[in-house]
Amino acid sequence: PVPNSILMAFVIGGLLLILGMGLFTMGADMAMTPIGENVGGAITRTRKLWLILLTGFIAGVIITISEPDLQVLAEQVPNIPNGIIIGAVALGVGLFLMVALLRILLQVPLKFLLLGFYALVFILAQFVPLNFLSVAFDAGGVTTGPMTVPFIMALGYGIASMRSDSRADEDSFGLVALCSIGPILAVLIMGMVYRTEGSAYTPVEIPDIADTQVLWQLFMSAFPKYFREVAISLLPVILFFIFFQIRYIRLNRYNLVKIGVGLLYTYLGLALFLTGVNVGFMPLGNLIGQKIGAMQANWIIVPLGMVIGYFIVAAEPAVHVLNRQVAEITAGAIPQRALQISLSVGVSISVGLSMLRVLLHLPILWILLPGYILALGLSFFVPPVFTAIAFDSGGVASGPMTATFLLPLAMGLCS
Repeated sequence: PVPNSILMAFVIGGLLLILGMGLFTMGADMAMTPIGENVGGAITRTRKLWLILLTGFIAGVIITISEPDLQVLAEQVPNIPNGIIIGAVALGVGLFLMVALLRILLQVPLKFLLLGFYALVFILAQFVPLNFLSVAFDAGGVTTGPMTVPFIMALGYGIASMRSDSRADEDSFGLVALCSIGPILAVLIMGMVYRTEGSAYTPVEIPDIADTQVLWQLFMSAFPKYFREVAISLLPVILFFIFFQIRYIRLNRYNLVKIGVGLLYTYLGLALFLTGVNVGFMPLGNLIGQKIGAMQANWIIVPLGMVIGYFIVAAEPAVHVLNRQVAEITAGAIPQRALQISLSVGVSISVGLSMLRVLLHLPILWILLPGYILALGLSFFVPPVFTAIAFDSGGVASGPMTATFLLPLAMGLCS
């Protein structure tokens, strides 16, 4: 049983989510992707390695600072100031975006880089508190969200397209995969420096909605907050593009207007989407988790979590961007539907394991270590493009939908 008021907030949130998703997807197509491709192509044409790497670093830092999910994560980590966490994570993404661009230019196989860096991650993991380990791996997921993915993937495609060999398009994947490692390493190093005793996510507040007027106020008070957040997020990207437009790209007026309209769609879409999921979805997710956790047969959260995990992937904005780019670059050889089903099944199993971990109090390394060994081992038996798409998928599948529904669900269950 769920109170009618919470259910109504969920329904309104769902409508905002649908509208926001539609606008955001159009915006990513019209603005974020062309900006990334044009910047990538322009800096590669200069043939200056220092400029390519510097641009990659700056782009990685500003796009990460603009990621709304990172602000949420920073709030959850006690004993470390928000600015230091955001700065360290942004630095990690910037450095690893440089590594990813170098990989494209030097044609280094992705699997060897992943193997080396994840070995380093698990070695460092031995020196931080176990509770803090969860935050480090969460950081790798939240930094590759709806703002970052369209831009970074397009940047890689723009740089790869300047190569003339047959593997250039395939090498445009893998940027998200490498950029996910930077935040993990950054947070692990901070855990060693600050010696924090772990982390505790802030409990979700379930609002007391007495009538429709209070429900209306709930959404009306959230709109300015998320419109402001998304404006701050988009501003560095716009300034970054204006600099490159004046200095290197010089697009015609038609394309500039198209990108401007696309940025407006992106802005409106992301603001509506975040309002819908944060106001409408978080309280319901937490409430369901609490109700099921209090039941005698609370094991039912495992199959239920798997069902939710299967469908929630389809609502992640960044997943749509990846699906479309994979279908385009592979000329339909990897159909969007096949990739979508694969991701849904993968996330479904992962959420089932997460819920089982909560019920049985399993250490997170018992799941992460075998998972990464299996994934990295399989990378030696599949075509290289699948390795890149697979590890990119790991980043895009964990965005605002996961953070605002699955996380509260698990928190409700824990409480």
